[in-house]
Amino acid sequence: MNLPAWLPFAFGSALFAGMTAILGKLGVAGMNSNLATFIRTIVILFVTAAILSWRREWQLPENLPPKPLTFLLLSGVATGLSWLCYYRALQLAPASLVAPVDKLSVVFAIVMGVLLLGEPLTLKLVLGAVLILSGVMVLAF
Repeated sequence: MNLPAWLPFAFGSALFAGMTAILGKLGVAGMNSNLATFIRTIVILFVTAAILSWRREWQLPENLPPKPLTFLLLSGVATGLSWLCYYRALQLAPASLVAPVDKLSVVFAIVMGVLLLGEPLTLKLVLGAVLILSGVMVLAF
């Protein structure tokens, strides 16, 4: 069976996101959630810088196209706000409740992909989104 090249990375993302919930829950115990997010962000900065250095992938900013750079900056703001909300939620509720609700991001991404990027809306996408939404509702309420 030939797997698409993106699939192992997507599974890796899911695995590490699951680990993030558990490790984050343990990490915010007795600590300000905003400070915890800041510490996490610094670690991510250093890990990413190390990978860029190891793979020799650094590129000077003047060579970066402005439009993608703008969207990456906006994505960074969205990521930061997401993390701040996520860590605060982990302080207030069990990871087993917070993590599934956080996965509503999949439903939001499907809707925005269709509406903003013109991606095709298929029966499989609708069914998947409905199942995710249903699962979140069962777990959260």
